[in-house]
Amino acid sequence: MFRIKHLPLDTLREHVIVIHEQTVREGNLGFNPLDRVRVFGTTADKASAEINGILNFCRDSLVSVNEIGLSDQAFADLGLTEGSEVSATIALAPRSVDRIRDKLGGIRLDSAAFHAIMLDVVAHRYSRVELAMFVLACALRSLDGDELADYTQAMIDTGTSLNFGPGPIADKHCVGGIPGNRTTLIVVPILAAMGLRVPKTSSRAITSPAGTADTMEMFAEVALGPERLQQVVKSVGACIAWGGALKLAPADDILITVERPMEIDTESQMIASILAKNKSAGASHVLIDIPVGRTAKVRTDEEGQHLAQLFRSVAERIALKVEVQLTRANGPVGFGVGPRLEALDVRSVLRGEANAPRDLREKSLFLASRVLEMTAVVQPGEGYRAAERALDSGKAMEMFERIVAAQGPRTMPEPAACVAVIEARNDGRLAEIDCWEVARAAKRAGAPANPSAGVRLRCKVGEVISKGRPLYEIHASTDAQLGFARAYVDAHPDIFKLGF
Repeated sequence: MFRIKHLPLDTLREHVIVIHEQTVREGNLGFNPLDRVRVFGTTADKASAEINGILNFCRDSLVSVNEIGLSDQAFADLGLTEGSEVSATIALAPRSVDRIRDKLGGIRLDSAAFHAIMLDVVAHRYSRVELAMFVLACALRSLDGDELADYTQAMIDTGTSLNFGPGPIADKHCVGGIPGNRTTLIVVPILAAMGLRVPKTSSRAITSPAGTADTMEMFAEVALGPERLQQVVKSVGACIAWGGALKLAPADDILITVERPMEIDTESQMIASILAKNKSAGASHVLIDIPVGRTAKVRTDEEGQHLAQLFRSVAERIALKVEVQLTRANGPVGFGVGPRLEALDVRSVLRGEANAPRDLREKSLFLASRVLEMTAVVQPGEGYRAAERALDSGKAMEMFERIVAAQGPRTMPEPAACVAVIEARNDGRLAEIDCWEVARAAKRAGAPANPSAGVRLRCKVGEVISKGRPLYEIHASTDAQLGFARAYVDAHPDIFKLGF
């Protein structure tokens, strides 16, 4: 028997269990590091409680010989009080792991297989290795249309769903890959100002320097529970919240924890994640933005059209109305890359400031116009002018302020302490800005963990540049992080490509 010790370890939703090496040796327990272990006990009302987790050994005082340590997630999911007595045994791997091996071997999966996998993922029965195995199986052995629909439905069924009554309930989502593309924070208040309900749930950064939720958090609280989110939408008609706090398609939030370090976002995972989250959030009409560009996530029109068809096919299977738009991407949208810098761009567009990034404004108006027309709020061809009036009249800004007030305002972080200006090495016309490399530079500067860190553009594609002109700035919280980013951009001098 052991006594539980809560270890304050954030393990990104993984169940981590710690035991003293001496306990294993003296008790002949037969455990090895990274074994899968079952911890079980009894609650005060005699109900059983158990979790599975991955075992780690310690040799110091982290836990004593009669204790078993549980990470934050493991302790919360077991549901027993600290000091409670528990037992531990070797646990078998979930049977659904065999289905992942089948997929790696080229065997297609059915609905029952995807539901079994998602149930085990949500119950935290998978190790990091097994989660990565599933993500890679879907990447290396592409899912066909039926598999993708079954995977999406399994994601929906293993989480909670919100219901906002009869539609239209609008949403807009981008597949990502374009730094600074923070149109959601402008589109949502435009739509809400026009009378649409928009319960927008967004993700934090996966492979980027900022996600929509990271940027919205510069203005307001985003970790809203289901009841709180319902109250906000009932009060003002819209929200921009972090989906991870809502248990909407929770398997996706767990799978993200292995996608992030691998810096991958597979086609199957992208489609299932976006549609499952939108359906679970109660949306009836969704606009999907697929940016296409040489350094974007989606590189060619052919690839974009293939992705669009998959979105349409799966959406039809789960009774969701979607419109897919391919948009051109020759570089980042807006000036800022990183939570605070992107938030400043959003605010300047909503306020109608003269120096606001025009590309962010125009793309936001275009996307808003498509949603207004697909939901029949306005007649075909009238969407852009209606969106423009909502923005230029100040109604969108007023709505954004109401959303912020309803969610709970936050104070904008101070500017980054360290800034370096990168200048052009020669003359030329700016032909392209490498989205992938700009994102990597911003991450090395500390974004999104340090919300004020990132990259700020000083010019846009198409401008004529003279030698010595500032191209962009690197913002970092410390000299060390600024140095990491400077070293990276020095090793990649063609992030800003100049032509003639």
